Amino acid sequence: MQNGGGTDDAAHGILRSVNEPFTLAVDAMGGDHAPGVVIDGIAITAERHPGARFLLCGDEAVVAPLLARSKRASAACTLRHAPDRVCNETKVAAAMRMRSSSMCVAIDAVAQGEAHGVVSAGNTGALLALSTLRVKRLAGIDRPALAAIMPSARGDVVMLDLGANISCDARNLVEFALLGDMFARTVLGLPAPTIGLLNVGSEEQKGDESIRNAAEILRRSHIASQFHGFVEGHDIAAGTADIVVSDGFSGNVALKTGEGALKLVGDLLKQIFSSSLSAKLGYLLARSGLDQMRVWLDPRRYNGAVLLGLNGVVVKSHGGTDAEGFAHAADVGIDMVTHRFNERIREGLGRIETLLPGLAAGPTLAVSRHAS
Repeated sequence: MQNGGGTDDAAHGILRSVNEPFTLAVDAMGGDHAPGVVIDGIAITAERHPGARFLLCGDEAVVAPLLARSKRASAACTLRHAPDRVCNETKVAAAMRMRSSSMCVAIDAVAQGEAHGVVSAGNTGALLALSTLRVKRLAGIDRPALAAIMPSARGDVVMLDLGANISCDARNLVEFALLGDMFARTVLGLPAPTIGLLNVGSEEQKGDESIRNAAEILRRSHIASQFHGFVEGHDIAAGTADIVVSDGFSGNVALKTGEGALKLVGDLLKQIFSSSLSAKLGYLLARSGLDQMRVWLDPRRYNGAVLLGLNGVVVKSHGGTDAEGFAHAADVGIDMVTHRFNERIREGLGRIETLLPGLAAGPTLAVSRHAS
């Protein structure tokens, strides 16, 4: 079913030739508040990126009436029927067999070259497993990594891996550093982002053999001038490095710890400023600054983790986000498509591959059940 006829498309300047791939395939049924939030998010993204086209995959009986209510989303989307849905409770093995699920149909569109990338707010483990299996890795990438943007005292920070790979060897960490470098340049617009390896200390002798070997390779690579060295947990929030590289176990723990700390600060501020009349007056006096902090720390700004290292862009939105948050995840995907992210990764791999021979490739990708 096609939504948005030629007249509407021409009016918005987004006529798509028959052979031109969609910018993004979208899992319409993924997430806690799908498909309504997904459609509303696409409408916001379509306004920001009037040339983008979306292949919306979901149950036509459910999605079509909602899509018809949004003129902007309808003009930017083509709806493809996908009757099944991967729920949060669906086991990864079961999701792999659901070929007609909205998630699988959207991922297949990328695998078959119909779309440049996919965005989903659905089951994280299923998305990682299906994307890795069907979209496949870029040549030269041993393991894909899950990356996201986090706030710090000095601005936004890229962190990876956040749970796709529980344990990593030196080769994996070097590849993550390269992927993070291209991600920070593409999404954050940093011309030469600094890179830190998360470790138990900043001294060169700290850490296991894998992380020390990775550091030595980075010091001899074409991005040596950007390599800061080892960083510790507190350096993430301090913004010591623009990119923080770690194995998926450590990265996921750091991510969840940071999310919990931000929520704790928010809850404490609410308690403090509602505890007495003088506290409420104090809130009124500090409201302008607190509003700025709320915007700065708004989790919707950081929505959109990306599985880097595949033959297509794969973006994971938080399942409980609202329309603005989903739009931000889609914005990230569009930025990566527009700036030829994967082409730049291939170029960087060619330059760093000479330093990698002799390092054994790591074992098969191990998807964390708890990654998000």
